[in-house]
Amino acid sequence: MTDRPTRRHILASGALAGIASGLLPELALGQTLPPTPECNDHGPATPRQTEGPYYKPKSPERTDLYVSGMAGQPIEITGRILTRRCQPVAGALLDVWQADHKGDYDNAGFTLRGHQTTGPDGLFRLRTVVPGAYPGRTRHIHVKVQGKGAPLLTTQLYFPGEALNAKDGLFRRDLLIRTAKAEGWLAGRFDFVLDME
Repeated sequence: MTDRPTRRHILASGALAGIASGLLPELALGQTLPPTPECNDHGPATPRQTEGPYYKPKSPERTDLYVSGMAGQPIEITGRILTRRCQPVAGALLDVWQADHKGDYDNAGFTLRGHQTTGPDGLFRLRTVVPGAYPGRTRHIHVKVQGKGAPLLTTQLYFPGEALNAKDGLFRRDLLIRTAKAEGWLAGRFDFVLDME
């Protein structure tokens, strides 16, 4: 009996091919970050979380929130926006807002705020800094994601190895970004699974 490849293996091979071709950045020494969460055919969607008090509509369209000389640890987060059938979502909106390295939000302007739209491959890239913690909250990034005709997903992403994760009542392990060092930057990976077929 021969092993037949499953949809998951075929999609994983395609994702690895995308990484190898430079669609998702490689880390130092040719390492790559595996997808997180791993998409399973008809598996669960990315969990929803509270919007919080600091969301502002009409953020600028941009993938680079990092400004040269900005204080804090720079990070580049990449990933894909997928359906529950693990298919890429073209034209999905990704809207991001976060605190700076000290835990402060820019509520007067649009520093560390921005939105982008995925291409046909469902890929996104976000350059920013690791946000600071503030009283009652561990480090996190707020995100809204919406595919055409799909319900809006509002959630938050978290960082591994943070002591405050255990003390933050909103923290969820399944919303952890996978990270690794890459030439002074952090490289991050997170794949969003939307509640759509």
